[in-house]
Amino acid sequence: MPASTPAEKKVVLITGASSGIGEATARHLAAAGHQIMAGARRTDRLAELAQQVSATDGELDHHTLDVTRRDSVTSFVDAALNRYGRIDALVNNAGVMPLAPMADCRVDEWDQMLDVNVRGTLYGIAAVLPTMREQGNGHIINIASVAGHRVDPTAAVYCATKYAVRALSEGLRQENRDIRVTIISPGFTESELLDRGGAAEAQTAARAAARQLAIPASAVAQAISYALDQPATVDVNEIVIRPTAQG
Repeated sequence: MPASTPAEKKVVLITGASSGIGEATARHLAAAGHQIMAGARRTDRLAELAQQVSATDGELDHHTLDVTRRDSVTSFVDAALNRYGRIDALVNNAGVMPLAPMADCRVDEWDQMLDVNVRGTLYGIAAVLPTMREQGNGHIINIASVAGHRVDPTAAVYCATKYAVRALSEGLRQENRDIRVTIISPGFTESELLDRGGAAEAQTAARAAARQLAIPASAVAQAISYALDQPATVDVNEIVIRPTAQG
């Protein structure tokens, strides 16, 4: 299959598409004419998103997805292949961020971050890579974070998962010559990341900072779109995007 050009309609799979960056990216790319397969656990939100995109003449299908289950990720990718016959890009976006001091020993939350942020990313790669290699082209876009460039108190485990996403992305890039790999590292962004789990004091402080600083999720969606729309011979390896006022 020939490599896609920026003028072509692309089949783009997006995980964690029921809110935040994933939802904004689905809307933005559908409006640009791409064919979207959106995945998340909250299928009611996906159904509403699909209706709204359809009302503006965009094309978005959806499928239930739990990135912590390999069979669920495989089913999600298979649904896209059955619908569209190819996969041009995967946006590995699903993530969780319960903040807490390590002394709290919230081991269940550590496990959750490893399962969603790291294993979920790996499961997505494993599910699309054989198809992309057979096509001779493809684009894997992994959502990391500025937390993958620095370590802050109460965020040690989250930072570790995002360092891991950056490391495995760079390894994947070096191992392939036909498949593009992009890391998107956002700073404070409007999302639901801080709505669940974590230590109350740490989460409250982070939410207060986000209210003052956060950029809209649509800004990150535009960065993803920029990387996606480059010619097949141009691989945008990493974009760090943060509020101007963020230290």
